[in-house]
Amino acid sequence: MNAEITPQEYEAFKKFLQDACGILLGDNKQYLVKSRLRRILEDNHLKSLGELLDRIKRPGRTNLKEVVIDAMTTNETLWFRDNHPFRILQEKLLPEFAESKSMQPLRIWSAACSTGQEPYSTAMVIDEFRRSRPGKLRDVKITATDISKSVLDVARRGEYEMIAIGRGLSPERQKQFFTASSNGGWQIKPQIKSMVEFRELNLLDRYTLGKFDIIMCRNVLIYFSAELKRDILTRLHAALNPGGYLILGASESLNGLSDLYQMVQCHPGIIYRKK
Repeated sequence: MNAEITPQEYEAFKKFLQDACGILLGDNKQYLVKSRLRRILEDNHLKSLGELLDRIKRPGRTNLKEVVIDAMTTNETLWFRDNHPFRILQEKLLPEFAESKSMQPLRIWSAACSTGQEPYSTAMVIDEFRRSRPGKLRDVKITATDISKSVLDVARRGEYEMIAIGRGLSPERQKQFFTASSNGGWQIKPQIKSMVEFRELNLLDRYTLGKFDIIMCRNVLIYFSAELKRDILTRLHAALNPGGYLILGASESLNGLSDLYQMVQCHPGIIYRKK
């Protein structure tokens, strides 16, 4: 993309992105758009953002639309990101559900899971809990969703380069939960991989995933407008079982939905229980 993005093109792209996936681009983010879409324009022999938007609107261009959304929503992630949610899971939630759901499956949803680090980190904590409490939580299913097909492909493979492994994963857990692959990467072990099911899902769409005891929706609501945040949080509430828990990112809040959720202080960290 050699030409500068005009104000009209930028406003049109902001509207397209918000309508397509809810992301609300701020002002003066033209540099971000240019850097993330440059390769797409080159591959499709397009000279401007306006030409790209025109091409997307043509019939039969669904794949190009998905590629653009993919480029704008793909983000870096970490193993055990922020740490507190996983400590809360290990010390509070798993012991609680181990007693209350001794004969029922425990269902967890990792929303906006990116390349799989969050749901696999969750599965590792569950595996460690099971070994410390034999016979408890024998039936656990983690559903992990993302809008991006490319990151879901990486997550489903469960194989990561060393640079990705080193971002938040301790050497002890690397040794315990991964095996070295022939191409120099690291493959997550079957007992962890089998706990997680990956599915493509746009948080703006209707959910048909069933009910969950724990929903992790972290570091994604910050990209949405206040109206969309409330809508998503309301629908997440409907997807929780009675007494279920919602875990948000450290900088995210409920936006005044105190009639739906009860704040639970975990010192440190905050989670929200369905009322």
